[in-house]
Amino acid sequence: MTTATRSPHLDFDRCYRAVQAKDSRFDGQFFTAVRTTGIYCRPSCPAITPKPGNVTFLPTAAAAQHSGFRACRRCLPDAAPGSPLWNTRSDLAARAMRLIADGVIERGGVETLASSVGYSSRQLTRVMTAELGAGPLALARAHRAHTARLLIQTTAMSMSDIAFAAGFASIRQFNDTIREVFVVTPSQMRAESARRENVSTTDGAVSLRLPYRPPLDSAWLAWFLESHAVAGVESWADGTYARSLRLPHGSAVATLRLQPGFVRADLALQDMRDLAPAVARIRHLLDLDADPQAVDAVLAGDPRFADAVAATPGIRVPGNVDGTELLLRTMIGQQISLPAAATHTVRLVAALGEPIESDTGVTHLFPTAAAVAEHGREVLTGPIRRVESIVAVAEALANGDLELHCGRDAADLQRDLLALPGVGPWTADYVTMRLLADPDILLGTDLVVRQGAAQLGVDLTDSDRWMPWRSYLSMHLWRIALSTRSSK
Repeated sequence: MTTATRSPHLDFDRCYRAVQAKDSRFDGQFFTAVRTTGIYCRPSCPAITPKPGNVTFLPTAAAAQHSGFRACRRCLPDAAPGSPLWNTRSDLAARAMRLIADGVIERGGVETLASSVGYSSRQLTRVMTAELGAGPLALARAHRAHTARLLIQTTAMSMSDIAFAAGFASIRQFNDTIREVFVVTPSQMRAESARRENVSTTDGAVSLRLPYRPPLDSAWLAWFLESHAVAGVESWADGTYARSLRLPHGSAVATLRLQPGFVRADLALQDMRDLAPAVARIRHLLDLDADPQAVDAVLAGDPRFADAVAATPGIRVPGNVDGTELLLRTMIGQQISLPAAATHTVRLVAALGEPIESDTGVTHLFPTAAAVAEHGREVLTGPIRRVESIVAVAEALANGDLELHCGRDAADLQRDLLALPGVGPWTADYVTMRLLADPDILLGTDLVVRQGAAQLGVDLTDSDRWMPWRSYLSMHLWRIALSTRSSK
């Protein structure tokens, strides 16, 4: 018996084959709701595979919860990596999902979310319910439940503090949601947690294991993070990356170490309400929600890239943690070397960044757009035209004429970027790729990418065959050219 799925993007037979195979590649991409048990699972759940007639496949955990299913306590479906669909798709529902993960609803409600993506709240709710099986409020509720579980299992915070840190309006709402979603009370969840040894007793400290879909080429991420690190804002030592984060309710310092199957993230937060945005931004920075096997299959299908993919399976496209920082740092680094860009940026951070306390070597937050707009001319050096362009862009960001967030439409974002002084096609492509985690931007005007293409005899004007993974192709070409340089 074949049962229809509850999403136009899911094929029942394909989903069921993944469940039969316990295929972890699909964890987070859809959820299996079992009508006979009333639970929902990730595809790789080790439980006995349910009969086809008893299951429905749903695109989000929120859709399962909204339909009355509870989370499986064996496979913890909410702990799976996020779906790569929210990056590969650029439609309204996908853009809204990125913002929900960043906590927009908890901070400003559905109206703020709707205005951020350029729709009315009624239109947004209708589209998301049709596409994802749940409206914005249900999706945000599922997100709060996930955040609460993390805090219950990894901190010694009181349950009342956890309730408000996770975004619940009341302790009663928190208790009811945890019982409905996980079928245990918050106290039982803490007592049963298999990770009790990781519980932190330090205020504001959380230690997490952030999962990803293997493979992951850690060497490429390590090179990227280390070579682009700006002292003060970031540090790299002995395979550990640390950086400051400017978050909605305060600052934080994240210390990250790549491990087989997960990233160890130690967070020091000023305000626990910022846990969910911090996790979302770290996952975005490291591209942890990617589907590397799907990417590698397409790129390795071209014989010219087969060796590159085999040498670095699971290459990632680094994202960002703050749009303002990304754009201003990119403009500072235009047409100069990475070390020279770091020197200019370190000077800016030391002069205009806000000091923070940390034992990681991180000392400052990146300056706000308002600070750069007001004092940038006094601090920035180099060609006058470039300095004026950077200050003008900072002014546009500070006064709200330019918005940089992960819910932007790619075409609209590129149009706005290209209208700015000092921003050309390369900068617009690079910022769009990293800000939106867009998997399909070919950096065809990048000198290093072109050098890598020339080494392989690849014509970048004929790139449709590599869709929708041209951003990953750019990373491979970049790595090839840089490897050749370093070997000389």
